[in-house]
Amino acid sequence: MDVPALVEGIREGKRASVSQAITLVESSRADHRLAARELLAEITPDSGGAVRVGISGVPGVGKSTFIESLGMELVRDGKQVGVLAVDPSSVRTGGSVLGDKTRMSELSASPKSYIRPSPSVGTLGGVARATTQAMIILEAAGYDVVLVETVGVGQSEVTVAGMVDTFLFLTLARTGDQLQGIKKGILEIVDVVAVNKADDQGGHTAGEGEARVAARELTGAMKMVQGHGEWAPPVVTCSALTHVGVKDVWQRVLDHREHLGADGLARKRASQQLDFMWALVRDELAERLRLSPGVSAVREEVRASVLDGAMAAPEAADRILAAYDQD
Repeated sequence: MDVPALVEGIREGKRASVSQAITLVESSRADHRLAARELLAEITPDSGGAVRVGISGVPGVGKSTFIESLGMELVRDGKQVGVLAVDPSSVRTGGSVLGDKTRMSELSASPKSYIRPSPSVGTLGGVARATTQAMIILEAAGYDVVLVETVGVGQSEVTVAGMVDTFLFLTLARTGDQLQGIKKGILEIVDVVAVNKADDQGGHTAGEGEARVAARELTGAMKMVQGHGEWAPPVVTCSALTHVGVKDVWQRVLDHREHLGADGLARKRASQQLDFMWALVRDELAERLRLSPGVSAVREEVRASVLDGAMAAPEAADRILAAYDQD
């Protein structure tokens, strides 16, 4: 791996170099991990200039359609847009559909955009460990906006909110109880909420009034969970299919950045880097545990004992850790 050549290619904005670098940081091979650290040490000073936005939402809300609509608006404004779309991986095979790029056909054809579908490879919340590092690579390559799409399940929203400047949550109108399925914890971490208008198959915008009703209900819910004097997340309506209101959603993202200010944004990113540091420590410890000779020696015995019911899980965990400590 020629890291200096890769760094040069990234700084020149070469798409092939960007792709190779992201593949490198996604790899779990020991030599690749060392090369990735060298690469990131070189390009990190060139990063930090992009607007980082996380996008999540209820299943079927149309995240990919919204991202393509927003991405094309930004491209027309002269921005370079990077999209990191994390697909859920199979818990059995580790395989992933990686269909986001095909769903964003117009945006993927633009020379000013870069779409990277990545499998979540089973990491917590469906957000790959390498996503933060991929953002650094895109920023070093000159991308002005980085959009991170989550799989929209479980812990993924919390995970992605911890790596972006602004967290945008998409939801639908006409789902019965508008708050159903939206947990209080989600409302506590969002910065902007957009109610998509759920266009029908005929291409006509449906339910505009219902979307506004849903927006009012969510606005009331937000007031219950937000602290006094904090940023009040706006709730707006949009239609990703007809592009109505998409610019307004982006303006709310920019308003949030203005609310943070330069100092607030710097503090937020510094705190995220600290959290990321500990995430890397946990990841490295897990890898060392997996490769430990002592653990390998007792793994099958402990596994068989747990499956047979001869050993309780806490005792088995202590046995594994004791074997690791002996190394």
